[in-house]
Amino acid sequence: MPKHDHDRGLAYDLERMNVLVNRRRMLGYLGATGLIPLIGCAQSGGGASGSATNLGSAGSSGGDAGANTANGSCAVIPEETGGPYPGDGSNGPNVLTLSGIIRSDIRTSIAGLTGTAEGVPLSVKLSLVNTSDGCNPLAGYAVYLWHCDRDGKYSLYSVADQNYLRGVQETDDDGSVTFQTIFPACYSGRWPHIHFEIYPSLSSASASGNKIKTSQLALPQDVCNAVFATTGYSQSVANLSRITLASDNVFSDGATLETPVVTGSVSAGYVASLTVGIAD
Repeated sequence: MPKHDHDRGLAYDLERMNVLVNRRRMLGYLGATGLIPLIGCAQSGGGASGSATNLGSAGSSGGDAGANTANGSCAVIPEETGGPYPGDGSNGPNVLTLSGIIRSDIRTSIAGLTGTAEGVPLSVKLSLVNTSDGCNPLAGYAVYLWHCDRDGKYSLYSVADQNYLRGVQETDDDGSVTFQTIFPACYSGRWPHIHFEIYPSLSSASASGNKIKTSQLALPQDVCNAVFATTGYSQSVANLSRITLASDNVFSDGATLETPVVTGSVSAGYVASLTVGIAD
């Protein structure tokens, strides 16, 4: 008859006991160092590295890395020049004091002036976050936004009888504002861009001295190419061919934090979205 494990003699029994003791010691060591769960994950087919990545992503949702609601990030957006045509009282006219300047649609002139800026429709959504407080939304702030028209000219200056393509809005509970406008031109010497200033409140957005940040948006080249191929933008094609982000006097030091995500089409219009970090 075949010999069973329980009747192979004392030497065999002692060897088996030694194996079991060593195995228990090893399991106790692994349990103490927390390696058992990792071994289990690796053997289950999910992979330990994948689980670690997912946990890292979830864990960062309340911090800087999880604050990107659009292009841009929780990092402070660079300070840029307001240019020679701000219209905020710092260099001539002050549109901020005009009746009707608080608005979402900035395509028409206000305060007794008539005129509408023509061009491919563009919605600009800026979402303000506080880099000093876990990138939480900044509600109740004011954003003044302006840019040139389809011909590369600025109202109040080269188009003195118009004040279109300028407007102010208060950020909502999500720290966001959305402006309805048109896609700006590319004029000689500058990459296609949009200006904006940030004020601590709507009531303070009446004089440039109250602003806490000035910056610009750098519009993506592929979208610019599509827009500039349409009627009315022909001069922008040649101007864009002579400028790059690297040679632009504003964006040459990097435009990553200032380049919005742009979706849409020429026929349907575009939406440009950017998360704007400021240290409050």
